[in-house]
Amino acid sequence: MSSPAFSLSKRIRPTPFTPRVEAVGCKAYTSYNHMRLPTVFRTFEEDYWHLIEHVQLWDVSAERQVEVKGPDAAKLIQLMTPRDLSKAKFGQCFYAPLVDESGGMINDPIILKLGEEQFWLSVADSDVLLWAKGLATGYGFDVTVQEPDVSPFAIQGPKAEALVAKVLGEEIRKIRFFRFAEIDFKGHKMFMARSGWSKQGGFEIYLNDSSLGLDLWDTFWEAGQEFNVGPGCPNLIERIEGGLFSYGNDMGYEHNPFEAGLKKYTNLDADIEFLGRPALEKALNSGVERMLRGVKIEGDDCPACMKDWDLSGLSGEPAGAISSAAYSPRLKCGVAFAMVNKDFWDTGTEVTVHTSDGDRKGTVTDVPFI
Repeated sequence: MSSPAFSLSKRIRPTPFTPRVEAVGCKAYTSYNHMRLPTVFRTFEEDYWHLIEHVQLWDVSAERQVEVKGPDAAKLIQLMTPRDLSKAKFGQCFYAPLVDESGGMINDPIILKLGEEQFWLSVADSDVLLWAKGLATGYGFDVTVQEPDVSPFAIQGPKAEALVAKVLGEEIRKIRFFRFAEIDFKGHKMFMARSGWSKQGGFEIYLNDSSLGLDLWDTFWEAGQEFNVGPGCPNLIERIEGGLFSYGNDMGYEHNPFEAGLKKYTNLDADIEFLGRPALEKALNSGVERMLRGVKIEGDDCPACMKDWDLSGLSGEPAGAISSAAYSPRLKCGVAFAMVNKDFWDTGTEVTVHTSDGDRKGTVTDVPFI
């Protein structure tokens, strides 16, 4: 039976790069922050090998920015996250869980400090804009909260630095990981970070004028021919191998940062005020009962999965659930993320994975896999 079609409408917005993405063979989209996010161009595995060997251009415009600007901007940003941002400086990128009053995760954005009174939250797939507006209004903060005309464009893969240096100059090599700097693209200023949703290295350019989207794509596409440039997108296989969790798939509102493996970004020992602090303190004191872990799945194939498959112990007792899975061509087995119950989360624990193709043997492991 074929899969249902994904119907596009005005509710799922195109991006500044959509004409080029479709011209080079995008085969499927997903909806992400009410926008189109490409998911495959060739096959998952062909896209995977090209990413880890060459360089790709990614349309990640769906990674929307929530801009908080004004005298109380730092207060609002800190209220949203348990990560201590008191020493944040211009040019730094901060991965940070956002939590609600119950300690449940609202999102896990990258936060960029553009100034003492201006921040961008580069968000995963949830309506952070509306939540931030509600908090700003409810607390009476002197800020404006909006979604600016900013569409990230990623260059990812082992040849990404060579391509970006060719287009923008050798100075870009000095940008450190999870740092951003201002660049000049044909007389237009915008920010670029050494970041991206892969472990192969690369950069994200924060395009701040949609009218320049096709020119930006064409410039990198033409310059990248000597590097075997190709179209790409976040790849299911590569992100699991690399230990990159997906908000909305691997964790969500029902999980706190401890369960999502983000304890190091939850600074309960810092003198900061954030929403959900009492709930997280209580959760930590009472003990974590489940946690995101890796699972290797035996077999010479593995059906791609971004939905729950149950786990059980060898005696049949409930052990958790798989959230994302794929076959790893390099490890020659299935690799997966799972929310695993405490009694089974130790590395090396054997479990049974109840997949859509039948039961398989699994082993709990650390991440990343590679």
